[in-house]
Amino acid sequence: RGRAITSEQMLCVALRFFANGSFLYNIGDAEHISKATVCRVVRKVCLLSAHLSALKRFLRIFVLFPGHKPVRAIKEEFHRIAGFPNVVGCIDGTHIPIIAPSENEADYVNRRSIHSINVQIICDAAHLITNVEAKWPGSVHDSRMYRESTLSNRLETGEIDGFLLGDRGYPCRPTLITPYPEPEPGPQRRFNVAHCRTRARVEMTIGLLKARFPILNSRLQLHHATPHKKVIYMSNVCKVSHNIFVSY
Repeated sequence: RGRAITSEQMLCVALRFFANGSFLYNIGDAEHISKATVCRVVRKVCLLSAHLSALKRFLRIFVLFPGHKPVRAIKEEFHRIAGFPNVVGCIDGTHIPIIAPSENEADYVNRRSIHSINVQIICDAAHLITNVEAKWPGSVHDSRMYRESTLSNRLETGEIDGFLLGDRGYPCRPTLITPYPEPEPGPQRRFNVAHCRTRARVEMTIGLLKARFPILNSRLQLHHATPHKKVIYMSNVCKVSHNIFVSY
């Protein structure tokens, strides 16, 4: 207390907060700073700078689709899981619970009657997050998030050679393959088994992310003036950090 906090200390405080939830007093005691200082530090790390240019730069560096490896290598890693060819990513949505916002409250109620932000995540076979869409209220369906994403257009136009694997919540398309709804014995059932084993990577990745950063399972409070940006900034910082930890 009474001392300037270094950049290294600020990062440690923020990561401890993300990893332990919102126990500000415990974090402050461990780092020998006040609760108010913890709040300021977390906010500064999330925002990083005016207009979020630094956070956007980190996202472009560490969250890159289809990944930092050559596309051929990405496909080979997926193929080794269950023999599924030409896969460049697995896609799923995950909900980050929030306290009911004062504006447009009904938009944030998901199918489980919980207020949330719905986040689209795509990963590679090594559990690295390669694409994030963290801007949709909880009532928005996964298929709409993908349909209106810039990545969907990149795949549809052939800019990226390959396809994604998704669950039955997505419509089956040439660039997004889903399982057979009622597979017949033989090739269709084997297809579904290989699809399930490969697509499990995104479920595992989301599980690792939320286990590493339990704050994403907390009911986060939203600011009145910016109904969901706080959650977006925080979740994006967690995803960048996740990729750094997985890579190094």
